[in-house]
Amino acid sequence: MLDIETRERLQISTDGDAGPYLLVPLDQLPDVGRVLQQHHIAYAVVEDAIELDDRPVIAIIDFGRTADAARIQAAMDAA
Repeated sequence: MLDIETRERLQISTDGDAGPYLLVPLDQLPDVGRVLQQHHIAYAVVEDAIELDDRPVIAIIDFGRTADAARIQAAMDAA
């Protein structure tokens, strides 16, 4: 799946200690959520993670410490 704003591939990030996560434009959150649900991938969303002009524009999808980043990336790439 491509980011609707950058037109680049949505990339699962694995830096840090919190586990894999994904930055997603808010407008794309429903589509990404559907893909994750279809693949039975558990996640939590922080919808107001990144703001511009005092309004949320980017959500962070957190997959948790034990999530399989390669499996999540494969699901996103197949969408």
